[in-house]
Amino acid sequence: MKILTALIKKEFLQIIRDPSSIIIAFILPFISILIYMYGINLDTARVTIGIKNDDGNPEVSTLLKSFGHSKYVNSIIYDNEADLTEGIVRSKLKGGVIIPNNFSSNLSKAQTAEVLVITDGSEVNTANYVQNYAVSILNQWLASSRYAPYMKKQTVIPQTRVWYNQDLNSHYFILPGSIAITMTLIGILLTALVVAREWERGTMEALLSTGVRKIDIVLGKYIPYFILGMLSVGFNVFMCTVVFRIPFRGNYLVLFTVSGLFLFTLLGVGLLISSKLKNQFLASQVSLGIGFLPALLLSGLMFPINSMPVIFQWLTMILPPRYFITFIESEFMAGTVWEVVIINSIFLTVLGLILFAAVYKNTEMRLVK
Repeated sequence: MKILTALIKKEFLQIIRDPSSIIIAFILPFISILIYMYGINLDTARVTIGIKNDDGNPEVSTLLKSFGHSKYVNSIIYDNEADLTEGIVRSKLKGGVIIPNNFSSNLSKAQTAEVLVITDGSEVNTANYVQNYAVSILNQWLASSRYAPYMKKQTVIPQTRVWYNQDLNSHYFILPGSIAITMTLIGILLTALVVAREWERGTMEALLSTGVRKIDIVLGKYIPYFILGMLSVGFNVFMCTVVFRIPFRGNYLVLFTVSGLFLFTLLGVGLLISSKLKNQFLASQVSLGIGFLPALLLSGLMFPINSMPVIFQWLTMILPPRYFITFIESEFMAGTVWEVVIINSIFLTVLGLILFAAVYKNTEMRLVK
């Protein structure tokens, strides 16, 4: 215990003397969470569309006003279809609506009345917004106009309810999920530089000459950076719940327990990288390649896992962020769901123990094999 305590003390002194560790643990998450809060927004967007009306019926002019009164649509009236088309081509407009000259007459005759809705398919999400907004505004106008009796009677009227996130605020799941992405980068990057730095500076040789045990070296790397990482987790949770007022409906003890398992797994990844490469630059690049990018793209935060090709769905099963994101989003928005907690904790524990064994096996105790 004396040897292990001395090694832990040495690591803490090194952390204090090396400002890069503090920057990675606290400044990097601070910048990251600001970006996720103010730079990324998946909420419904306000789009600009052009309106071209060829129907001279005064009743139809109220439809144009309906487009102008929508909080989701910024509408511009065009007299020339070519100008509207050019606006879409030049990306000044995200779409267009063209009302034909026989629109009102067909409605009066209870015939099919067509309206042309043009969308810019180069931005798929925005194109869906334009299409849905246009159809929704048109249906609302029809329901309140004198043409309503000619519409087919609705036999089913849906009553919608939104659970857990009533305001449909995307930040309520982005910010908790961003903790997983940030901690992946921090947990792997912090430890990926540790052993590599020891070899580059020559302090590993001095350490091995003391005759310390392999388990002392491994635990001496795990424990200090685990404590530093948990402090960073606390900082991230504080920013989410106190500064940005993200609702938290779970249990803080459960949150930090599972976060500890997640961090334990990440430290194993980082230490395994650094023990193999022994070069800080290469270790940092590999950390970004196998840690941050898969966590961002394949964890399920931005893109649903079930919509990915099967081979990538299988690949996500070995990624720790997949399990932690499922847990932390549930913990923040729905509260503590023990089935979610237990299943994801088991996966993280198994991955963490496997990585710990791999780190122990790959930690070299001799300078030359």
